[in-house]
Amino acid sequence: MARDESATGNLWLAKELWELGAIQFGDFNIGRTLHSPIYLNPRLLVSSPQALGRVARVMKEEMETMLSMRNPGVSPFSLIAGVPFGGLHLATAFSLASSVPMIYLHPRKDGTGDVIEGNYIPGQTVLIIDDLITGGTSVVETTQFLRESGLIVRDAIVLLDRHQGGKERLRANGVHLHAMLEMETLLNYLMTHEKITEEQFRRAINYLADPQGHEDPPRP
Repeated sequence: MARDESATGNLWLAKELWELGAIQFGDFNIGRTLHSPIYLNPRLLVSSPQALGRVARVMKEEMETMLSMRNPGVSPFSLIAGVPFGGLHLATAFSLASSVPMIYLHPRKDGTGDVIEGNYIPGQTVLIIDDLITGGTSVVETTQFLRESGLIVRDAIVLLDRHQGGKERLRANGVHLHAMLEMETLLNYLMTHEKITEEQFRRAINYLADPQGHEDPPRP
């Protein structure tokens, strides 16, 4: 597939997310994150089969490239695990593109915990897939459950890293994070292509530098 200049560095993904309305600016409370000036919803990729398919193909190519290195940047894996719910559609698309079997966690009907959906053998290595990472809680919890079930987890891949401690938390749990797109790269693309104002860019960059101290909701 030919790529133009705007597609290098996975900037095509930034463009797709913007055009799908998956990036919003304002003042958002997201889980434990208060007053975030940016909200991301990569799940909207399901509205564009072409974009979702491209994500899966590029993800597959990046994994294959890292595996082929003399010092591989990712451990060989024979299963992928989608993190509910944001990672399920990505893992499904990746599984179809790569022919690697998929598993995922599903809550038990009696509310006593999770169960692994899909066939697996203890000792298999699993690549975890999610749409984005903030503090890393969902990926870490998925990792712990899979490990307790006898599976090996060494790597996780996400579409977007919000740079709010997730990468460091995963590293502390023995998981290497691979992100297709970094938040600062996304913001630079939007600013350079005049999709957002300088004020929106500044607030988002300041938020990345100090998420806890960010108390600058938009003026009415």
